[in-house]
Formats: sequence, structure tokens, C-alpha cells
Amino acid sequence: MARYITISLDKRGVSCRAVLLDQEAPRTCKAVWDALPQSGSAYHAKYARNEVYTLVPPFAEPKPGRENPTITPIPGDVVYFGFEAWEIGNPAYGYEDSSEAHSDQGATDLAIFYGRNNLLINGDAGWVPGNVFATIVEGLPEMAAAAQDLWLRGVEGETLSFARAE
Repeated sequence: MARYITISLDKRGVSCRAVLLDQEAPRTCKAVWDALPQSGSAYHAKYARNEVYTLVPPFAEPKPGRENPTITPIPGDVVYFGFEAWEIGNPAYGYEDSSEAHSDQGATDLAIFYGRNNLLINGDAGWVPGNVFATIVEGLPEMAAAAQDLWLRGVEGETLSFARAE
């Protein structure tokens, strides 16, 4: 039986629905599902292009490891990244005031991709593969418009939330 999550940009009042990819990423799906709901400050990607994400404290124990990985996410992909503290501590990333990014435990990045031509590369670390664990099946055009608004007008005060859906 398919499982679904709702992903929301709370301040903008926009949500989408995604189906978990339990066959392709069973460990990641279990880790995320068991940890829901999750919410945090929304960020728009600086390097990856058409990505909106949040950083939350690590929640998977054990970590799911790599499964269903990509470095070229497509529109509608929902992706999990597990980062060690040293991987996102560079001040150039803009997380100076973010306790999520500066935890000694690292951070979990939950991301949605809303447009084409994404490439997950970091100038400090190289390729940054992520686990595709869900696909947006409803509301992608609305989320894409809201994500573009984040890029143009800023993310201040916006949160990205993930919750179980009916």
C-alpha cells in the first residue's frame, strides 16, 4: 500500500503531496516516515539550482546509507541527505545563525526539486549524492511557483514542513 507525505511552505500557504518510494529506498523511507513530522527554516539552493530544503537534526539511527542515489535530481524528486558537521560548516554556505547546520552531530537535509537541470556538486566537497525517497505527485506547479518566489524575494521567515498524509 502506497504511503504519502505532505510537504508545505508554511508562510506561503502552499503544499504538495508525494508518494514514498518504498521499493527503491526502503531504509530512507522508513527513517523519514518514523521521524515525521519534520519542519525547519526553508532555504533555496545556492549551488544545486532548483532546490528548496530544510536542515533538521539527524534522526535516523542507524543512518540509511546510500540507496536510490542521484546527483542529477529531476522535478518532483524528494531527496534525503545526511551531512556530517564538517561538511556544511563553511561560512560561505550562509548558515552562520543556523543551529541546525552547526550541530556537532551534523544535519539532515530534506529537499524538494522543482525544476530541471540540477547538479549536486559542492565546490568544497565535490559530488553530493542524495537518496531519492519520494516523488511529488500533486501540487508540483504550485510548489515550483512558490519556490521561485523564495529565490526572487528571499526565504526569511519561511519554513519547509514534512508530514504524513492520509
